[in-house]
Amino acid sequence: MTTSTVAKNTQKLQRAVVDGLEDVKAQDIVVFDTEHLSALFERVIIASGTSNRQTKALAASVRDAVREAGFAKPRIEGEGNGEWIIVDCNQVVVHIMQPNFRQYYHLEELWGEKPVRLKLGAAKPVVAKASEEAKPAAKKAAAKAVEPSMRRSSAAKKGVEEAFPSKAALKKAADKAASKTTAAKPAAKSAVKAAVKTVVVKPEVKKMVAKKAAAKPAAAKKAPAKKAAPRKA
Repeated sequence: MTTSTVAKNTQKLQRAVVDGLEDVKAQDIVVFDTEHLSALFERVIIASGTSNRQTKALAASVRDAVREAGFAKPRIEGEGNGEWIIVDCNQVVVHIMQPNFRQYYHLEELWGEKPVRLKLGAAKPVVAKASEEAKPAAKKAAAKAVEPSMRRSSAAKKGVEEAFPSKAALKKAADKAASKTTAAKPAAKSAVKAAVKTVVVKPEVKKMVAKKAAAKPAAAKKAPAKKAAPRKA
C-alpha cells in the first residue's frame, strides 16, 4: 500500500469518526496528528460528553460510523463507567471523556503538538447517498412530465403531414388510385358484355327492323322529280 493510499484511508477514517461524534452532539472535538510521536496510530481525537449516557452513545455512534465507512470494527474500552471511553480504530484513537476527567488528565499537552484543521459540520455521506437514491424517482417524474408534450408534438406533426402532404405521399396516393382504376377496367368490360348478352329482342321489333331494311332500296329507285317549264313572256 502506497503512502498516498495510507494518507487517504487515514483522512477517510478521521472523517467517519468526527461524523459519528457530531451525530450525538459531542463537545469540543479536537484532532491531532501523532505520526511523529507514535508508530502505532496516526491520529488522536478527543471529545467531551456531559454524562455517562452520552459518552456511551458517542462511542456507539463512532463504532457504527467507522464500520459504515468500510473499516474494521473498532475496540472499545471504559464503557463500564462511561467517564473515559477509548475507541481504538487502529490508525485513529478516540478519547471520549467527561469534562472533569478531560481537564484533569489534559491529553492535549501529550498529543497536541500538531493540531489538524478539520471542517466540522461537513455534509455527511448519508445525505449524498440519499440524493443518489432519489435520482431514479426524479428521472421517472421528469419522463412522466415530458410524455404529454411528446404526445402533443407527435399529434401536431401528424396533423401537419395530413394538411400538407409531401410529394412522396401524393405520388403514393396517385399510384394507389391508378392501380385501383386499372384493376376495375376488366371487371367493367365483363359486366357490359354480360348485360348485352342478357338483352332480349322482341319479335315485333325484329319484324319492324326487317321491314325498314327492305324498304330502303325501293325508295332509292324512285324517278327523279321533273323540272318546272319556264313561263312564256
